[in-house]
Amino acid sequence: MKRLLIAGITSALLLTSCVSKKEYAALEARQQETQDLLNSATVKLNSCLEEKASATTRVKSLEERIAEMRKDRNDLIQSSKDLTMLTKQGASNLEKSLESLKEKDLKINRLQDALTKKDSVTLALVTSLKKEVGINDTDIEINVEKGVVFISLSDKVLFKSGSYNITSRAEEILGKVATVINGKPNFEALVEGHTDNVPYNKGGVLIDNWDLSAKRATAIVRKLVDLGANPAQLIAAGRSEFVPLVDNSTAENRSTNRRTKIYVLPKIDQFYDMIEQEMKNMSGEDVQVEEGN
Repeated sequence: MKRLLIAGITSALLLTSCVSKKEYAALEARQQETQDLLNSATVKLNSCLEEKASATTRVKSLEERIAEMRKDRNDLIQSSKDLTMLTKQGASNLEKSLESLKEKDLKINRLQDALTKKDSVTLALVTSLKKEVGINDTDIEINVEKGVVFISLSDKVLFKSGSYNITSRAEEILGKVATVINGKPNFEALVEGHTDNVPYNKGGVLIDNWDLSAKRATAIVRKLVDLGANPAQLIAAGRSEFVPLVDNSTAENRSTNRRTKIYVLPKIDQFYDMIEQEMKNMSGEDVQVEEGN
C-alpha cells in the first residue's frame, strides 16, 4: 500500500513538474513579449515627451511673437493716430504760416508804398528847390543824402571870412528857400553850420568855432524868418569843425569845409506819430488774425 501511495505521489510530482515547465516557458515568453511592448511604449513615451517639450517651446515662442506683433500693431495704430494729429496740426500750422506770410507781404507792400511815396515827395521837393532857387553854381548844391533833401551853401555865398553877417547875395537865395519851406508845412528845415579847423581868434562874443558855426546857423534861421518862413519849422545847429568833407590840409579844402547845410525833412513828431499809428494798425491786424484762427 505504501509502495502504491509513494508511487502515486511520485507520479503526481513528475506530472506536476512537467506542466509547470510548459507554463513557465509560456509565461516567460509572454513576459518577454510584455517587456518588449513595455520597452517600445517607453521609447514612444520618451519621444512624445520630447515632442511635447519642443512643441511647448514653439508655443511659447509663438506666444511671444504674437505678443510682439500685437505690440507692433498697437504702436502702428498709435503712430497712425499721432501722424493724423500731426498732419492736422501741420495743416493748421501751415495755414497760420500762410496767413502770417500774407500779413508780412501786406506790411512789405505798405512799406514799399510808403517808400515810393517818400521817394516821390523827395523828388518833388528836390525839383521844387532847384526850380525855385534856380541857380547853377558850384557853391550851391541841392541833393538827397540818406533819403533827406538838403541845400548846401558855401560860406563864400553866405558870409564874409570869420563873420556871421549874411551877404546880400545870400538874401536872394534864402528868400527862395523860405518860399519852398512855406510850401511844405509838414516839413522842418534844419540849418547846420560847419567851419574849418582854423581856431577862431577874433575875440568879441564868439569864443571858438563852435560859437561861430552855431551863430551862423542862427543867423540863417533869423534871415529865413525875416523872409517869411514859419519859425516853428526851423531848427538851428552848429557842428564846428568836426564833420569835414575833405582834409583841412589846403586853403581850397578848408573853403570846402566851411559851409551851411539846410536839411528839409518831415517833422519828427509827425514821423513818430506815423510809426505809432502803423504799429497800432499792425497790432489790430494781428488780433484779427488770431481771432480768425
